[in-house]
Amino acid sequence: MAKVAITTDSNSGITQEQAKELGVFVLPMPFIIGEETYYEDITLTQEKFYEKLKEDINISTTQPSPESVLKLWDSVLKEYDSIIHIPMSSGLSGSCQTAVMLSKDDKYEGRVFVADNQRISVTQRQSVIDAKAMADKGMEAEEIYNILIRDKLEASIYIMLDTLKYLKKGGRITPAAAALGTILRLKPVLQIQGEKLDAFAKARTINQAKSMMINAIKADIEKRFGADMNNTWFQIAHTENYQEALNFKREILAAFPGYPQEDIVINPLSLSVSCHIGPGALAFAITKKTKELQ
Repeated sequence: MAKVAITTDSNSGITQEQAKELGVFVLPMPFIIGEETYYEDITLTQEKFYEKLKEDINISTTQPSPESVLKLWDSVLKEYDSIIHIPMSSGLSGSCQTAVMLSKDDKYEGRVFVADNQRISVTQRQSVIDAKAMADKGMEAEEIYNILIRDKLEASIYIMLDTLKYLKKGGRITPAAAALGTILRLKPVLQIQGEKLDAFAKARTINQAKSMMINAIKADIEKRFGADMNNTWFQIAHTENYQEALNFKREILAAFPGYPQEDIVINPLSLSVSCHIGPGALAFAITKKTKELQ
């Protein structure tokens, strides 16, 4: 049986320690803070990231160098026959296109499969876990790749922002819109479905925003995922807002009676998302279960 490895990047939110536990490999994403380059979970912790963010130091993301990608693949291929590489969605970063281009080299042709299944953060993390489970079942790399691409739109993330400051700073909204939203104390809800981050709704309170996210997930289950919550994974994510995420979990369990409590995981949103939305955000994500693993 061929040995299939799963590689990803730290946009998945999987730490280096968690990667060892899961049996996967994670490429750390670079961040430019001021004039210095940091690497997520290597020289940049969650705590240090938010400390710098609150100091209003300029933070930007950049894609891993081709050399770092190839170094990871070459190291993994010494022990494995093939690789499924699951990067951040091509709609949100150029790192996916770079990986696709690199995989076309004769050295990697037929051995490295770059799955652009348009995921990020907690839904990307679920893709990695699913791919590893399929590899453990003995499925071939190309088969796993085809399933990931087939299911690429079977996920959504809804994110409530606590502040408009960072959207304004990144040029995603105008200063006037940010000022008006701050005066009205709006809690925007964003959506990641497919390859783009889009506006979804505007709430006046945190409770209203959470209700909007719960109702959006209910609509996804009914209209997109076959009206059966047991065929889905729920994920809660946050940006330096763990206690509110815990409270939200209780509300979700009340809204979805019968959903297994242990199946709802809470994780920080990946830093690549956090630098655009700031601290205090709360997210509710859903991923349809892969039928081959049910």
